[in-house]
Amino acid sequence: MTDVGFESICSFVEDELEFATSHYNDSYLDRRISSRIRRTGSDGYDDYHELLAADSDEQEAILDSLSINVTGFFRNPDVWEGIREVLVTLSQSPGSIHVWSAACADGRETYSISMLAHEDPRIDASDLFVLGTDISPPALETARAGVYEQSRTTDIEGQLDFLESPEEYVTQRDGAFHVTETPRENVTFQRHDLINDQPKAGFDLVICRNLFIYIDPSYKAPILKTLGRSLQSDGYLVIGKAETIPPELKSLFAVHDGRLRIYTLAADDSV
Repeated sequence: MTDVGFESICSFVEDELEFATSHYNDSYLDRRISSRIRRTGSDGYDDYHELLAADSDEQEAILDSLSINVTGFFRNPDVWEGIREVLVTLSQSPGSIHVWSAACADGRETYSISMLAHEDPRIDASDLFVLGTDISPPALETARAGVYEQSRTTDIEGQLDFLESPEEYVTQRDGAFHVTETPRENVTFQRHDLINDQPKAGFDLVICRNLFIYIDPSYKAPILKTLGRSLQSDGYLVIGKAETIPPELKSLFAVHDGRLRIYTLAADDSV
């Protein structure tokens, strides 16, 4: 295996499959590509590159693998308590609440927002609109279906313990968990590339967690600017607990809860 072989695969994926590998750090890309090499029984980078160029199914598989899809219902419950309080605060103002779940993977975070709103009487779920976006079509297909398989490594039932009455929002049958109609009514999904696509607009809350740990540092600020420009002037941003706002954007975001990585747009939001 050579660096040239690794770089040739990244170039093929970026140029031919239109996935921006240059925006991700090399260690993340190498882990995902090496996993596909093992799964396909390929003999190193060059052999895998030949397979990838000739096999459309493998092209879809590598795109799915490279798309960041680590997620869960109510991941990091303490953060969700912070999100709860943000939604309660937003409910105290007149008008609808618009939430963007960016890089939502298979949609469990997006549905979690809706479930939380329906369960807490202080939040007006009837006027809540949640948009989930991701770059991966297979992930979005799962999200729209709202069906999640139980596995030995994924304790979905445990994830739902955050709710007092999870059976109102998720039913279990045939070895899978199905999101019910109640939380689905508030949720829509669409494809969006945070690096290359334009900002959204008019959101009261944007949640984008655990994306930046995989992104090349030079692209963190542009993505955060995209998220900031998508917020209302009094909107909130939530990022991952292991992530930080780059120093050059400190004038764009003010700290609302530093421990939980919840921010608001700063008064000086000219960045």
